[in-house]
Amino acid sequence: MKQRVIAVDDQPDNLLIIEDFLGKTYDIITFGRGQAMVDYFEAGNRADLVLLDIVMPMPDGYALCNWLKGSPMTRDIPVVFLTGLENSEEEAYALSIGAEDFIHKPLSPPVLSARV
Repeated sequence: MKQRVIAVDDQPDNLLIIEDFLGKTYDIITFGRGQAMVDYFEAGNRADLVLLDIVMPMPDGYALCNWLKGSPMTRDIPVVFLTGLENSEEEAYALSIGAEDFIHKPLSPPVLSARV
């Protein structure tokens, strides 16, 4: 069975890139809204990795990471942020709330594959 990767990004183009480059290796489930991801997990579904955009309409990536890490059901799922933000304070904050890594936008398929 393929490992399941959840991707949450409000930009459809980014979700298409993720599906195109990871879909052969992983079971990819995408959401354009953060609340849809929350609903997915609250329904008892699982994932092996979550890719989160930071800058989205609420809940943003930080709020979603806090929710994931605060729930016993999802706290052990690794979180990797997808971000166009380039400052070290943003990265430090994201790591402090439980993110494992960053993938900077624009998304590069080789980097995406290697990090996942």
